[in-house]
This record gives sequence, C-alpha cells and structure tokens, in this order.
Amino acid sequence: MLLVDRGVFIGTAADLNDRQALANAAVTHILSVDSVEPTPLLPDDGTFHRKWVKVLDEDTADLLSHMDDCFLFIQEAVDGSQAALVHCQAGRSRTATVVTAYLMKRYRLGFSEAYCRLKSIKPDVQVNRGFEQQLCLYESMKCEVDASCPLYKQYRLTKLTEKYPELQQVPRELFAADPAHSSSAEVSYRCRKCRRTLFRGSSILSHPVGEGASAFGHKKSSNLTRDVQCTSYFIEPVQWMEPALLGVMDGQLLCPKCGSKLGSFSWCGDQCSCGRWVTPAFQLHRNRVDEIRQLDLQK
Repeated sequence: MLLVDRGVFIGTAADLNDRQALANAAVTHILSVDSVEPTPLLPDDGTFHRKWVKVLDEDTADLLSHMDDCFLFIQEAVDGSQAALVHCQAGRSRTATVVTAYLMKRYRLGFSEAYCRLKSIKPDVQVNRGFEQQLCLYESMKCEVDASCPLYKQYRLTKLTEKYPELQQVPRELFAADPAHSSSAEVSYRCRKCRRTLFRGSSILSHPVGEGASAFGHKKSSNLTRDVQCTSYFIEPVQWMEPALLGVMDGQLLCPKCGSKLGSFSWCGDQCSCGRWVTPAFQLHRNRVDEIRQLDLQK
C-alpha cells in the first residue's frame, strides 16, 4: 500500500488483510476495482465506506464510464481529512487507471503527466492498452464523463460492438429520442421525400477526415475522385431504427414513414467517402435528407 497523493493510497487485494496498516493510514474508504467482490475480506460492521467497480483487466473492459464516480468517492475521503485505498488484484493496471484519472481531474493534468507522476511512486504500474486509450479520451473530454458528448457516444457504441454477436439487445439509453415526437429549436434533419424528422444535430458523430482516394487502394482508380469529402452523416442510433438493428450485423436504414432508403448500418463499421473507417456505422446519405434550421424572428 503506497501513498500517491494526500489521502489517496494505491494497493492490492492483499492489503485488505492488514487491518492495522489500514487503521494507521486513516483509511475509511475502500475502492475495489476488480472482477471479484471484496466483501469476504472486509468486515460488514460499518468500519469502511466501500465501492466496488466490477471490471476485468482486459483491453475491452470499460473503466471510462466509472471515472467520475470513482473520483467523487475518493474525494469524499480526502475532503473529510481521511484516506481512500484504491486496489485491484495486483495494483498495476485497473487501479493505476483509476488513480491516474483521479490525478488528471484533481490537478488538471494530461494523461502522460499524471501517469508519469504515478509511475514515479509505483514504477511497476502498467495500464493495458484499452485503459490507456480511455484515459486519453478522458483527457479529450476535459476529465468529465458527459453522456451528451459525441466522443463519449462513439466510445459507448464502440464498446457495444465488442459484445456482438453475443449481445441480445441494444441498451435503450444508447438510442437518441425520436425527434418526430418532440419539438426543439435545435437543427434537425428530415427525409427529403416525405419530410419526416429523422435526427437532430446533436446526434451527429463527427470523425477526422480520412485520406481520400488513397484510402481506397483496393478499388479501381477510375472509380475514385480526388475530392476528400463526407457524403453521409454518421450518427448515433435513433429510436426509430431499433427494429432494424436487433439481431443482425448490418442492413439498410429506411425512412420509418415512407420507407425510402436513407442509408445503412453496420456494427462492424463502414468506410466514409472521405476514407475514414467508422465503427460502428449508422450512416444516412446527405442527398436523402434536408437540414432544417429554425428562423429567429425576434431579430
């Protein structure tokens, strides 16, 4: 068990057995980041405030979604002039990820700086590649897990694809509300044929522009243009898509009102016309929808 920052210790599951060391360090909060519930190792007498984040030490595991909650749990101990122990089995990857995220958020540090600070205290820490990518994304989101952030939406969808084909259903919270059933001043997009509202501007998941024609080396050069542009909108899934998405890996996206073809989807991903590969891909062709903006009549 090592002191990383004021009131913050990093350790292993074995540290839970040393009650005297915990008492000497004024540990009142125990954050377990492990696939195994720590309850059998701890007394259920109210001595400790406990939080268990059930996660495997695998590249595909999701820790990003828990980072803010973990921060608040640790901060509760620190603000109370007490201490928190953050542990997993070996104290090298999962625990290191959570503690690095804590340092990033508390001191407004980038991933590299916070991770180096931790390694200077505990040189054997080694977060896996997937957790490292999540910490970099956490930095991009300014250390705030925001469910409305396009970066986070794309992350959640990517994590979902890793569970296919075992996934039985798409969690309801991953679907954007159907804009046809509510009013909003936000920019919206309608079917060009029947004018049915399909999605809002906040549902667009932008991506870096790809390499253009060079990204399509497998295709005949005569079929390629030199223009690097996106001819489709890649968006988060919207509620009206749900019947089409379940149980299949890919397919067409049809207008729920008139049935005209709008685009396609693929849980394995698809290549944008700009050359960028997007996973998963829910794309609606720009020439099949119209952008609608509200006029400000008060000016």
